[in-house]
Amino acid sequence: MAPSESYRPADPVWVYRDGWRAGVIEAASPRAVTVTYHPGTHRGTGVDTFTAPYVTSREDDDPTLDNRGLRLVRRKPLAS
Repeated sequence: MAPSESYRPADPVWVYRDGWRAGVIEAASPRAVTVTYHPGTHRGTGVDTFTAPYVTSREDDDPTLDNRGLRLVRRKPLAS
């Protein structure tokens, strides 16, 4: 079991909430992690805090959770 402070934002994880659910770390501290995860079998997400025994690293890809922050944004130049 990895300590909660060893996780970093965007790390893919499994969290235990009525079964193991795919999730992504949002924040970590020495006591717990905050995770966006799928709380059920649907595509919706929830955010919750978990202690280390309820979190483990995930290798499987989840396209609905992974790479959420990788979106291209076209910015307009400032008007002169």
